[in-house]
Amino acid sequence: MYGWLILDREPMSIWDTFRKNPVGKLKVRELQEEEIRLKNQIERARKEINKLEKEKKTRFQEGVGADLLKKKMLAQEIKQIDMEVQLKTQKFMAMHKQFMFVSNLVVIKRFEKDLKNTPFWDKITHIPPEQFESALINVNLSGKAFENVLDSLNQVFEMQIADFQTTEDETEKQLLDTWSQIEAGTMDLEEGVGTLSIEKDLEEREI
Repeated sequence: MYGWLILDREPMSIWDTFRKNPVGKLKVRELQEEEIRLKNQIERARKEINKLEKEKKTRFQEGVGADLLKKKMLAQEIKQIDMEVQLKTQKFMAMHKQFMFVSNLVVIKRFEKDLKNTPFWDKITHIPPEQFESALINVNLSGKAFENVLDSLNQVFEMQIADFQTTEDETEKQLLDTWSQIEAGTMDLEEGVGTLSIEKDLEEREI
């Protein structure tokens, strides 16, 4: 159930401990080490995605004014790059969830003594692990004061966790339409290039 918490490494005792007790037996230092490792992995993934995004934009610019055959060829190349970007983005999102989970556990451990004096501690220690996991990847407790941490935890534990929805790939159709708009003068090149980027999504998840 918690296999997604570990990437490219042997299982750690910290995760075995979490399975037995969501908070009480975890050590802050081990959590902080995992937090740093995940942050470094996320930054590497971000750089790889940005590099592919630049390559995709270059291919797109080559299509402006080209003949239909050239556009078709470029569209296939862009779709191939886009598939690679999407795979790396999925990995990025998974790592980001892991990071949020661990980072929020660090905050909870720091406030453990205070939390034990509230009814909320009983809720944390008795909530099913799946719900606890879902709650902590959907909140950001970093930098918050104790009262704000309590408010955030109360809010997120009451939230309904929505499933991520995917849409059908219509990349080629969108590319041809965008090129046509640029060539007709109804869209400028910069705006057209902007339709290719997923940088906005990554910025919204800035760590």
